[in-house]
Amino acid sequence: MVRIGLGMRISALGLASAVVIAFWGLVAILAPLIVPYDPGKIVDYDYFGPMTEDFLLGTDYLGRDMLSRILMGARYTVGISLAAVSLACFLGVTLGMVAAVIGGLLDQVLSRVIDAFNSIPSKLFGLVVVAAVGSSLPVLVLTLTAIYTPGSYRFARALAVNINAMDFVTVARARGEGLIYLIREEILPNIVGPVLADFGLRFVFIVLLLSGLSFLGLGVQPPYADWGALVQENIGGLPFGAPAVIFPSVAIASLTIAVNMLIDNLPRRIRDRSAP
Repeated sequence: MVRIGLGMRISALGLASAVVIAFWGLVAILAPLIVPYDPGKIVDYDYFGPMTEDFLLGTDYLGRDMLSRILMGARYTVGISLAAVSLACFLGVTLGMVAAVIGGLLDQVLSRVIDAFNSIPSKLFGLVVVAAVGSSLPVLVLTLTAIYTPGSYRFARALAVNINAMDFVTVARARGEGLIYLIREEILPNIVGPVLADFGLRFVFIVLLLSGLSFLGLGVQPPYADWGALVQENIGGLPFGAPAVIFPSVAIASLTIAVNMLIDNLPRRIRDRSAP
C-alpha cells in the first residue's frame, strides 16, 4: 500500500494503473511533438514490416510507421472518449439530482423517457446514427454522449434519492433552501465518490464502443485513425502476427484494464463516499 495523503492509501496495483492512465493522457496531449515520423507518410516499402531499430512497432499495411500512428491515435481514442463521458456524466448526474430533489411528475416523466431511450441497444443506436448522419468527430461525441447519459442518470438518481431522504436535507429544506443549494451543498458532495467511480467505468465502455465502431468503419475516418481503426485497417496482417495489428489492440487493452484496476483499487473513502 502507498500513502497518497489525507490518511488514504492505494495499492501498488492501483498506483501502477494510475501511471498507465497518466502515460496515455500525456501521449494524447503531446503526440504531435513526440511522433518519430509523419503518421500519414509511407516510410517503408515493406508493408506489415517487423519491429526494427528504425520502426520500433513495425509498419502497417501501406508501410507507415505504427509507433507514430498509435501515438496519434491516442489523441482520438482518449480525446473523443473523455469528451463523451464528461458530457454524459454531466447531463446524467445533473438531471438525476434534479429529478430526485423535485420528485413528483417531473421525476416520473423524466425517468420514463430515459428508460425508453435506455432500452435501445447501444451498439445498434450508434450504428444507425453514424451510418445515417455521418462519422464526423462531433457526431461521434454526441452519439456516445446520448448512449451513456441514461445510465449515468439512473445511477445518479438512485444515489440522490437516498441522500434526499436523510435528515440533514429535510432540515435544509425546512430552512427554505432552494433547489440549487440542495443540489450543490447537500446532494452532490455526498455522491461525488461513487459518481467518479462510475465516470471511470463509463469511460471504459465508451473506449470499447468507439473502438468497435471504428473497427466496423463507422468511427474515426481517414486520414485520421483511432486505435480501433488501426486494428481494422491492419487486420490483414493477423495471420502473419504483424505488429501492426497487435499493438493497437494492446493499447486498447492497456488503457481499459488500467482504468478498471484503478477503480477497483481506489481507497474506500473515495470510492464509497466523498471526503468530509
